Order: sequence, then C-alpha cells, then structure tokens
Amino acid sequence: MADEANQFGRWQPWGPHEVAQLFAAVTVPWWIAGGWALDLFVGEQTREHDDIDVQFLRRDQQAVRSIFGDWDMQEAHPGSSLTWPFRTWELTRPLPREVHDIWCRPTPTAPWALQLMVADSATGRWLFRRDERIHRPLTIIGCRSADGFPYIAPEIQLLYKAKALRSKDEADFDRVLPYLDTARRHWLQQALQMVQPGHPWLGRLEAGM
Repeated sequence: MADEANQFGRWQPWGPHEVAQLFAAVTVPWWIAGGWALDLFVGEQTREHDDIDVQFLRRDQQAVRSIFGDWDMQEAHPGSSLTWPFRTWELTRPLPREVHDIWCRPTPTAPWALQLMVADSATGRWLFRRDERIHRPLTIIGCRSADGFPYIAPEIQLLYKAKALRSKDEADFDRVLPYLDTARRHWLQQALQMVQPGHPWLGRLEAGM
C-alpha cells in the first residue's frame, strides 16, 4: 500500500499476511482489528486502509513485546500535551495501565507498519475499556477468516467504531450490517443502548431483527 502522511511520520501499513507471519511466533491469542477485521468478516477487501490494528490482551504483553525485538515501539499516551505524545515501550517494561495503543515500525526512520491495541480482561472475559459493564467470554470475542487469520468479531469492532462516527466508520457499518446475523445485531444493540442510548445505529439494528 502507498505511504500515508501523518504528523508523527509516514505510514506504510502491513497487510494481514505480513501480520500473521510476525505473530506466528507467539502462542497467546491475538486478533486483527479495525477496518481490516470487518473486511475479513465480509470476505474481501472493500476499501483502502490507512493502518492495520492488532489487538492483544494486556496480560500477554510481554509475550507480544518479545516478538518485536529492537523495533521502534511507541506507547501513545492519551491526553498528552506534548508535541510527541509517545514513550518508547522498552523490551522488559510493563505498559502503564492507561496505555491502550502502541505504534510500531522496524526502525525509527521506517514508515509505521502497524498499531497494537491493548485489551483488558478479567476472569476469562474481555472487558470493553470504555464501560466494563460490557464484557464477553474470551473464547467468543474473535473469528477466523478463510485464510486462517484471527480477527475481532464484527459486532465488537463496530462498538469501538460507534463512538466517533467518522465517515469511514459510517461506511463500514453500512457495508457490514447486511452480513450480521440476529445474534450479532442483538449484542451490538444491547451494548449501544448501555453506553450510547441515542445512537443513530440503534434503529437500523432493530429493523433487521
């Protein structure tokens, strides 16, 4: 994919195949997330992606960090007023609790290749970090594509996307909605009613059930 300009450096995101090759070295669970997760659910790439997200569990952070070796790994610190709102994720240092996003590139002068998204969990359940009343067994938060790539379940990914409602998120919802079965629609509807009760997607989700 073409380089993408960004205020913090160029992006040349990897694809799912490259991610899967890198993560083949770990035995802990991981999932492709973001727009790519929805494309894997649909079964084809439907748009260009500015980046690629990979979600893992905070409990497994050292196993994941180890496969990146001497890569440039930058923790994104929310709410930072710094021009460079990152801190290097050193090989053996635990992530601060507030960090959920790590930008990754092979060297400090290379384009960014992927983002890691850190998910919290407890007693065998994934926790939605914006509201931990929403949770799900870890065994059912992901799916697997025809090519064998693990990805976050579409209803969970849409819940993440529902907050900002950027144009690409609206387009992703429009594209994926016809593929969601009743159980997936119902879960997303219940989650949105809990965290965003006036959300514009609610009526469309109910109409399809």
